[in-house]
Amino acid sequence: MPQITESHLIQGVQLVTFNAFGDDRGRFMETFRREWFPQRSWKKIQSNCSKSKAGVLRGLHYHFHQVDYWMVAAGTIRAALYDLRVGSPTQGLAQTIEIGDKNLMGIFIPIGVAHGFVTLTDATLIYIVDNYYNGQDEFGVAWDDPEIAMPWGVASPVVSPRDATNPRLKDIPTEIMPRYLPVKLAQP
Repeated sequence: MPQITESHLIQGVQLVTFNAFGDDRGRFMETFRREWFPQRSWKKIQSNCSKSKAGVLRGLHYHFHQVDYWMVAAGTIRAALYDLRVGSPTQGLAQTIEIGDKNLMGIFIPIGVAHGFVTLTDATLIYIVDNYYNGQDEFGVAWDDPEIAMPWGVASPVVSPRDATNPRLKDIPTEIMPRYLPVKLAQP
C-alpha cells in the first residue's frame, strides 16, 4: 500500500507516494484504489489522459461537483494548487508539487481547490474524476493572477485560448465561489 499524507499547506489535498517495483524491464506500481479516499463515493468514475509537450501550462481550473486524482504516466509536471474555498482554514494558500518520473506520486484534489500544471518535459497525465464530464462544472481562474502569485517557475508557457481568458480572482463574485465543507466519510 502506498503512503498517503495530507498536504502540509492545503487542507483536503492528499499526496499518494507510490510503491514502485522495478527491474531492468521497467516498473510496476499500483496507482489508485477508491478505498484510499473514503470521503468520496466514487460511484461515477471517469478516467482521462492529457498528453502535453514541454512548456505547456493547463489551468487553473476548479469544479463544484468533481474531485480530481492525478498521476503522471510519463514525464514530469509541476502541479499547482490554490485553495479557493470560502471558509476553508487554508483559503488563499498556494502549493506547487513536482510529480512524474523521479517523484512517483498521485495527488487527490478536492472540490473547490483550483488546479493546473506546467509540463517540465513532454508528459502524459492520467486523471480520475468522481463524476462524469459536465461542461457546466468547468470553471477557471487566471493562471498568472498576481493575487494568487503561483510560482510556476516558467517564463513563457504555452497556454490555451480558454486558459488565457480565465478571470482574475478579484473578478469572480464571492457568492459564486466554492464553499468549504468539512469532509464526511462516504456511506458504503
